[in-house]
Formats: sequence, structure tokens, C-alpha cells
Amino acid sequence: MKIERHEVGPRMSQVVVHGDTVYLAGVVARENAGRSVTDQTREILATIDRHLAKAGTDKSKLLSANIWITDMASFAEMNAVWDAWVSPGNTPARATVEARLASPDYKVEIMVVAAR
Repeated sequence: MKIERHEVGPRMSQVVVHGDTVYLAGVVARENAGRSVTDQTREILATIDRHLAKAGTDKSKLLSANIWITDMASFAEMNAVWDAWVSPGNTPARATVEARLASPDYKVEIMVVAAR
């Protein structure tokens, strides 16, 4: 089965497509780094929408999501943005954990897998 890779770098690919499954690497808010969890989550989800579209799918076909936030006190803030974005009736399996991210300016990182 063919494997497609998009935005390939020396360490990772941002998107990998294998058959009818699309895997995204963790997405952080580069433009809104250092800003609120709301701003970062909105940017991340817009980026995910773009990556999924380029791979021939969309958020209604999400299979799973892993979310890392730097402070569980911001869980409700992140969920408010997520809940407004996610496709009703098509919610993925999901986990959210508190973790230190690659930069202190990042408050949220999201990684998803979707069907095509």
C-alpha cells in the first residue's frame, strides 16, 4: 500500500497518508504562541482543517485526537473552542493530558488521525 508524506522534514512529516488513513503530527499555534489557550486552540484547529483538506478529508472523519495542554486549569477554555469546532455526531476517540510542551509559549498541542 502506498504511503504519502506531506511537509516532510528531517525529523518528521506533518501529514502521513497510508491507504485511507490520514495521520497528522502534533500541531501547535505558531502565530499565536504566547497568547491565550483560546487563541492557540483556534489556530491549531484551523491548521488541522487545512491539513485534512489537503489530504482529501475533513473533521467529520476524525478517528482519534490526542490533546496536550500545559495546565489542566485551562481544560474548559480549550474544550469551549473544541466543542464549537468538532463535527456534531462525528466526535473522535480523544485523550487530553497535561504536559510540558516544546516551548513555554505553547499552551496546547493537538494530534489527530482521520479516515479519508
